[in-house]
Amino acid sequence: MRWPAEWEPHEAVWIGFPGNPQEWPEQLAEAQHEVAAFANAICDDGEGERVMLVCRDQKDADRAVQLAHNHVEIQVEPFGDIWLRDTGPIITVAGNVRKAHDFRFNGWGRKFQMAGDQDIGQRLAASTEIAITPHDWVLEGGAIDGDGAGYLVTTEQCVLNANRNRDLTKDQASKYLRQALNIENICWLGDGLEADHTDGHVDNLARFVAVGTVVIPEVSDDDDPNGDIFDNAARRATTAGLDVVRIPSVGKYEIDGNIAPASYMNFYIGNTVVAVPQYGAKADGAAVETLAELFPERKVVGLPSKALLRGGGSFHCISQQIPQR
Repeated sequence: MRWPAEWEPHEAVWIGFPGNPQEWPEQLAEAQHEVAAFANAICDDGEGERVMLVCRDQKDADRAVQLAHNHVEIQVEPFGDIWLRDTGPIITVAGNVRKAHDFRFNGWGRKFQMAGDQDIGQRLAASTEIAITPHDWVLEGGAIDGDGAGYLVTTEQCVLNANRNRDLTKDQASKYLRQALNIENICWLGDGLEADHTDGHVDNLARFVAVGTVVIPEVSDDDDPNGDIFDNAARRATTAGLDVVRIPSVGKYEIDGNIAPASYMNFYIGNTVVAVPQYGAKADGAAVETLAELFPERKVVGLPSKALLRGGGSFHCISQQIPQR
């Protein structure tokens, strides 16, 4: 059994579509446009991968149809919020058999508990007839990243947080991850980004781009609130034996005067396209160029994500891929 890397071939991808005005009191229409643009890019006119845009009700589905290309499929499944990376199943493969691993979800440490989020992973797996393997401990998909060859990277701040699994030790968490996903090596990073309501998800901090290679941001301005966090993560990854590529950080980014966890690390690796969030920051273009060098056989595109960030995340957070068998 193996958890494939994100750059390996996908059969399809689920993408959450925003629609609840209570969760999006501002810029809901803009967020819908950004998500549809992402889905359209990944679908790549039907040449990329099968894209299933998941909507919480038929009204949202009707809106999604207006914005998405004809090749994008619309799926209606009730949920609380759109972050399917965290609430959807994590799928492994063993020969010709896929398993959907459904971990407990408690609203990012009981901060945002919404109806439908606790069982959306089971329902999505059932809709594709992939057998479900339940796990009786809390884990979000954005808290981990893997290289498909037995290496996983995560953060202590999130996985060991008492608001997820009380009294869980690092040794116990390592054992659970190895058992669930057949992981051999784990690189434990420290904290995630400042003001990240997920308590430091690794998909805003460090991402695998090849076997044994991670990208981690690097600051260019002294006022970047995450400089020490980035450098600590790079040191830990290097000590763990990983190759580290540094990429420009977004820098200090505020929404309504408050620090926001804007990150180019929340890119999504599709079959033909890599989608990189853009924030109108000076390093937007450099981030796309760096990732284009790392994925020379894919189209690397920058897409607006400022409205999505108001909800707390970006393209990787709203997507969950289904690997090919």
